[in-house]
Amino acid sequence: MGVGWSNTKSSLVSTVDVLEEDVTEWTKAAVEEVLAQIDDPYLGKNLRAAGVLKGVVDHRVELEFPYPVQGMSKDLENRVAAALHKALGADVQVVIGQRIQIHQAQRGVKLLDGIKNIIAVASGKGGVGKSTTSVNLALALAQEGAQVGILDADIYGPSQPRMLGIQGKPTSKDGKKMEPMEGHGIKAMSIGFLIDEETPMVWRGPMVMQALEQLLSDTRWGELDYLVIDLPPGTGDTQLTLAQKVPVSGAVIVTTPQDIALLDARKGLKMFEKVGVPILGIIENMSFYICPKCGNEDDIFGHGGGALMAEQYGVEFLGAVPLDRRIRDEADNGAPTVVAAPDSPLARIYRELARHVAGRIALQAVDHSHKFPKIVIENR
Repeated sequence: MGVGWSNTKSSLVSTVDVLEEDVTEWTKAAVEEVLAQIDDPYLGKNLRAAGVLKGVVDHRVELEFPYPVQGMSKDLENRVAAALHKALGADVQVVIGQRIQIHQAQRGVKLLDGIKNIIAVASGKGGVGKSTTSVNLALALAQEGAQVGILDADIYGPSQPRMLGIQGKPTSKDGKKMEPMEGHGIKAMSIGFLIDEETPMVWRGPMVMQALEQLLSDTRWGELDYLVIDLPPGTGDTQLTLAQKVPVSGAVIVTTPQDIALLDARKGLKMFEKVGVPILGIIENMSFYICPKCGNEDDIFGHGGGALMAEQYGVEFLGAVPLDRRIRDEADNGAPTVVAAPDSPLARIYRELARHVAGRIALQAVDHSHKFPKIVIENR
């Protein structure tokens, strides 16, 4: 049985000093034996199998994780150092870092410059809290130390400008590409930045698809570890365009436990499977309600539907988010839960979900195509 860890906010480097003199020679193999006893719940394997050991120099052990770990690094450093000391006996310095790489998306789709991984957040039907989940996931990834952006792909009903509390319109430095808006440490783009909030979009499908492609490709995103795309509900043109033209690292399906929501969520999951987009997992939103006055727990929309669906389709159940008025209030006020109450139990739930999502991406094959030189044929 391996050793787990809890979430603790900290810096990335910690030194743990012990009083005993050196007892055992420190070798990479000896350190790996200890790491084999410590499980990583987000990669689903022990630290030796995960290959996080970067180097062992004297009594300095460097670990490098393939997903953002800033929020839990202090606790992890202490646990690894304690395990090493117990097994080998010596003063030890544990250094925790991260290196987020580009992972393979669906075949035949060209990578976007500067964007390492794209996460599509989808739902089969509206009203399940997909946009609120999207923005909290994006903010949680940023709090864990990643460079993050969010694209509001709902042309008819954009909500991210309000949720992020961003006002104003994007500018362009070169007259060709727009500069993304920024809020709470993440970059954002939405059709909502370009039109009045109460202006209806009475566009047909082709115009919507063109607008979506422009919002994605004509934005100067810079270097991003993750771009979260908040998709509109359903399995229509927007989802199909995304699957055919955008290199999606994986999709997260958001549902409630309600049978009708699960029915539509299954359609969304099957659509991504058909077009070759990996399913990162399922999030059950509004999973249960706790009365703030009496503390009684009530399964308003049913119970366990998301977990059952994940089991049926052989995908990861990423976790459950309760039905809580604070989540709605904070998003409506332009400061979602992860930034409005970063130390709250609700924020910890979103950070757990974000680590699981990033961990699932890290398990996918690394894409090396961006390292290949470009071949240019010239006529002489």
